[in-house]
Amino acid sequence: MFHTPWKFFRCKHRRRQRLAQSTTAERSLAKTYQAVSTASADVLWEKIIDLDDVSWHPLLSSTNVPRGLVAKPGLIYEAVTRLSPFPIRIFVERVDPGELLKVRVLAIPGMEERVTYEVKSTLCGTRITYSMTLHGWLSPLIWSIIKPYAARVASDLAQAAEHPEPELRRKSSQQGCFDF
Repeated sequence: MFHTPWKFFRCKHRRRQRLAQSTTAERSLAKTYQAVSTASADVLWEKIIDLDDVSWHPLLSSTNVPRGLVAKPGLIYEAVTRLSPFPIRIFVERVDPGELLKVRVLAIPGMEERVTYEVKSTLCGTRITYSMTLHGWLSPLIWSIIKPYAARVASDLAQAAEHPEPELRRKSSQQGCFDF
């Protein structure tokens, strides 16, 4: 009878630990997508770090980055998604030139998204890896909305690098009626 209270405390403590581990695991979603491109690693890297031109990206429609500015750690910029007209903030966490770009997307309270772009040269071509991790209590809802678009990011990047858009056509499509 003397050991019963301690057993109860241990069982209750174990239940709390299991509950905390299960809720943490449910609030975090991670997925990695890969594609192989015939374009060189340099061309793919230039496409990734050109933050002004996101025409290839299935989730982003535009950014507020000035033309020519490349990704650097600590840079914070805004982007508008194709799914909503509200801007989101993107923070560049890490840049390894020619290899890796890590960003953190701060869209809405209750959700945080971390995105990694990785470029590696292989014998078969250049491999593009797009990893996405969602944290927060809204992550299952957001994941269900953006999943089909996120699955296309790596393949759309590969296609955009293999078939570049002519510079003149891209400029004319971004100009307004009063831009000369």
